[in-house]
Amino acid sequence: MKIDFLGIPVDALTMQDTVKVIDEAIQKGKHINHVVINAGKVVSMQKDKPLFDSVVSCDIINADGQSIVWAARILGKRLPERVAGIDLMEKLLKLAHEKEYGCFFFGAKKEVVKKVSEIVSEQYDPDIVAGYRNGYYIKEEEPVIAKEIADSGAQILFVAITSPQKEKFLHKYRDVLKNINFTMGVGGSFDVIAGVTNRAPSWMQKMGLEWFYRFLQEPLRMWRRYLLGNILFLWIVLKERFSLNKK
Repeated sequence: MKIDFLGIPVDALTMQDTVKVIDEAIQKGKHINHVVINAGKVVSMQKDKPLFDSVVSCDIINADGQSIVWAARILGKRLPERVAGIDLMEKLLKLAHEKEYGCFFFGAKKEVVKKVSEIVSEQYDPDIVAGYRNGYYIKEEEPVIAKEIADSGAQILFVAITSPQKEKFLHKYRDVLKNINFTMGVGGSFDVIAGVTNRAPSWMQKMGLEWFYRFLQEPLRMWRRYLLGNILFLWIVLKERFSLNKK
């Protein structure tokens, strides 16, 4: 079941539901593209049509941020829970280990993605690492990278490059990557797994303050995305609420 959230068809799925849908797709040999939305991405989608098109074309759209769950309630919609990208990635790594699925890791700095592959190999099994590549490249290299991933034999692709590049990459090369059963963007998850950045304590996650914890770690880099972005997101939601009241 999907809800219409500001023109975005968001899936009303729990974490367990999402993992089940993904596992079934892999077993049936299907190709599905996944994306998560948060306040910042919703704001960016208002002016970036290619980003909007790449997001709404995805087969599964989860609410990554708690702000999306709360905003949906304000608009009279219901989402059962947030399905954070990093949490979903961790669930899928366990699934890959249990079902012997191969995973490709694309993104972050060379030393970071290498560290992630080493941690995954040690924690689970080296066989689930079908390949990895850093996320620094020139535009002309994109077709070669997409083919390298497609030829890796992986069933799952995790992409840890920044938005909107990762959404646009997955949308643009969807046909090339059609033999990869499941593709998803995971933002800064590689940095967290590799220990480069820390994730917010669980109490902050539950209160919807994970963004603030990230802001405290990199205030100069993140102030515009989080402080200004959150204000714009609130304005968009309230404007939609007022519009609904007038109907």
